[in-house]
Amino acid sequence: MTLEQLLEMGLDEETAKKILKAYQESIKDQYVPIARFNEVNEEKKELKNQLEERNKQLKELKEKAEGNEELIARITELEELNKQTQKDYEEKIATLKKETAIELKLRDEKAKNIKAVKALLDLEKVSLDGENLIGLEEQLKGLKETDPYLFGEDKLSGREPKPPGNPVGDEYKKNPWSKEHFNLTEQGRIYRENPELAAKLKAAAEGK
Repeated sequence: MTLEQLLEMGLDEETAKKILKAYQESIKDQYVPIARFNEVNEEKKELKNQLEERNKQLKELKEKAEGNEELIARITELEELNKQTQKDYEEKIATLKKETAIELKLRDEKAKNIKAVKALLDLEKVSLDGENLIGLEEQLKGLKETDPYLFGEDKLSGREPKPPGNPVGDEYKKNPWSKEHFNLTEQGRIYRENPELAAKLKAAAEGK
């Protein structure tokens, strides 16, 4: 949904902006933020560099501690801890990459509610091979057949846009200010009953 689409529906700009903001707020939790993914990816690179540096230092320290069994045991323990930390973080990154790829795919497939669609998928059967998702396409195809309402463009309900050239409605096609239907009596009546309408009719007749 864009601001232009809302304006085309006949909404004024202020109202359209409010609706757009509310819509964006309602869907912001449906996607894994790409900025956060990039941030975590950078953190992984930094952590990898730190762990490699620590392992190098521990190796050098172990060589210097030769003969001190207690110190060597402690250094070995720290080396194992570094390996596990790196493994855990790489698994976290792999999971985030997979989730991001799935949610981007669902967005491309025009899923109306990312969380709702994900809940109906067996994500254990989905894997990420490089940039390719394996096992998702088949599930989406089946879901579109059984629950087609979950996909497609969201349509906002609201007033229809006003037809061009008719700013006051069909009931006043015979504009008493126009040359074809000029009528002072009718003008006076409308001025008394609805000054705002009178101004619109007069402006329409003058082509403003």
